[in-house]
Amino acid sequence: MADVARAATALACALLLAGCGSTVTGVARPLQVTDVERELVSGYFADLNEAGGQGTSEQRDLLKDTQHPDFHDEDCRLPSGTIRVQPTMSTLRLDPAWTPPGEDEHPRGVVLVVAVTLTVVQEGSEIGSQIGSQHVVLLNGKAYGFAPCVN
Repeated sequence: MADVARAATALACALLLAGCGSTVTGVARPLQVTDVERELVSGYFADLNEAGGQGTSEQRDLLKDTQHPDFHDEDCRLPSGTIRVQPTMSTLRLDPAWTPPGEDEHPRGVVLVVAVTLTVVQEGSEIGSQIGSQHVVLLNGKAYGFAPCVN
């Protein structure tokens, strides 16, 4: 009889402990881009286009200033003229596995990618346009890019 009482007590304790576990209702979802991150990326492209409207040297200075600090490339030769970048913000998403071409290391920060239409402008005339994707990294509250080198 003592064995039955111990078994019953053990079963009751197990059931009580099982009832103490917490459950979370809802459905698991992937991480989403926040409004703050979206604004930083949008601002990055607005600044880039504004600098391009001011001239080649202004845009090159901005590209140099916003180049990701871990990936400054002294051999980067920018295209002649300026670039105008129109992002399709509805495509903005996280890309945590991306590494810059030819690199083994992931950039520090939050890596995002967005579809863009990139147009090269020389002396006020559009000379070419291309659709692709561009990566932007958010680090310490600032958006950084990777200059479109032509080497």
